[in-house]
Amino acid sequence: MKLVVVGSGLAGLLVAIEASESIADAEVTLVTKGSLLESNTAWAQGGVAVVGPQPDTVVSHVTDTRRAGAGLSDPAAAMALAADGPTAIDRLLELGVTFDREGGVLCRALEAAHSHPRVLRAGGDATGAEIVRALVVALNDRAVTVLEHTHAIDVELRDRAGAASEVAGLLVRTPAGDVERLDADAVVLATGGAGQLYATTTNPAVATADGVAIALRAGAEVADLEMVQFHPTVLAGEHPFLVSEAVRGEGAVLLDDAGRRFMVDVHPDAELAPRDVVARAIAGQEARQGSPVMLDATRLGAAAIAQRFPTIVAACAERGLDITTQPVPVTPAAHYWMGGVRTDLAGRTSVPGLWAAGEVACTGVHGANRLASNSLLEAAVFARRTVVALAEAAATGPRAAAPSGGAWTAAAPLDLEDGPGAADWDRAQLQDLLWEYAGLTRDADGLARAAHVLAGFATPSLLPDAMFGLQARDVEDANLLLAARALVAAAAARADSLGAHTRRDSLPVGADLAADTQHHVLVAPLRYGVGLDFGSDAELV
Repeated sequence: MKLVVVGSGLAGLLVAIEASESIADAEVTLVTKGSLLESNTAWAQGGVAVVGPQPDTVVSHVTDTRRAGAGLSDPAAAMALAADGPTAIDRLLELGVTFDREGGVLCRALEAAHSHPRVLRAGGDATGAEIVRALVVALNDRAVTVLEHTHAIDVELRDRAGAASEVAGLLVRTPAGDVERLDADAVVLATGGAGQLYATTTNPAVATADGVAIALRAGAEVADLEMVQFHPTVLAGEHPFLVSEAVRGEGAVLLDDAGRRFMVDVHPDAELAPRDVVARAIAGQEARQGSPVMLDATRLGAAAIAQRFPTIVAACAERGLDITTQPVPVTPAAHYWMGGVRTDLAGRTSVPGLWAAGEVACTGVHGANRLASNSLLEAAVFARRTVVALAEAAATGPRAAAPSGGAWTAAAPLDLEDGPGAADWDRAQLQDLLWEYAGLTRDADGLARAAHVLAGFATPSLLPDAMFGLQARDVEDANLLLAARALVAAAAARADSLGAHTRRDSLPVGADLAADTQHHVLVAPLRYGVGLDFGSDAELV
């Protein structure tokens, strides 16, 4: 099997490592558009949620996951996540990941919406960086071809007699700007999220919705694209920086401009309510007082904060703030995409030969709002499940995904074409547009406005320029525009509020969330055009 993995976060690295070991005669290539060390995983602070000793249980973790997901979390997916979690952690330990310990026992922290302390951490608040470090070392010891600074552009499909088209390869942009084709029996998208759709985000610059856009252009189903999580606590200011959920888990509180804990009036769990609840409450309080709210961790003690959260302390210091002795200003920011490429519980998409794992995938596990620290666990668990299925496919041939269970609506078509007279645009315009009309809260008029403006943006061509080569920025912008149009369409289609998707025009203030707990599945026309039409015998430079 010729396997191409796209992405170098936890999911991509682990798929490549496991596939190189467990799939006989596999030729594994890992493509990443930055360096191996650049990914959402590398920025992850809080940790990995995994069921711990009694009184914690798998059922408790499943219950917490589904409760945070506002009733949209798929039961089978949540059970797979929680039940397979301990084995996945054991594998990360085998591969050299060093989680924090006290007295030889793994440290377990409490985070928002968890019933028990179950969040493993590394380096205090540098969990993702430690995971990436260990997996890159492990990858370098395996027979995997690594192509850094190489952009995935599109999967290439070939027709099968009497059956759906299947993956035949991957078109990539080389560091020199040339376009090349990689032969592939299977392509695994592990490209992470899409924080760069928004003006303020916790995500690195590489999070440009590449995997979802590639899947849409291949005709794959996507689901729950309206479900975007905004992290409640990011340092407010010109240079935002995530302040981990774990800080509130240790006892930090949120204060208004009068020094009052306003979250106690919002939710029984106060600062430890689900992220969507806390983020909306902070945004509402900011609107009322005209300034950011404050996160006060001083009650933890300066020494304890410095030991437990060294990365956050350093980031605050760089911005002239001392979180150990004073409250710091925080605000919500785009953080995680619960939606993505629809897969079953083994990474299969609706396109034979195309797979997805990690944040880019939508198994339904997170529902309408991801439980804190479930993202790294999801990447580890479903990466391993994907490799098991890939090994089966190597022996029997690929097959389309079956529904993973739960309530999935039938695929509805997306209209993603440029409108007449589409004009040039810059990324800041797109980010500001989504922040205003498809951010923490939405309504029909705003979404219609966003759709109209996005239709007037011209899709950058992905054909290489004859003289200068294909520009990396154009690849990302084409992907961002396609994903933005799909996200807005999905948000308009879900008329009721649910979890992270809050419609101002559907519910009176204080009303219970509506009970539309269907996963909304969308699909673009096969090979939605962006200018790529090389054909099977094309000569690529």
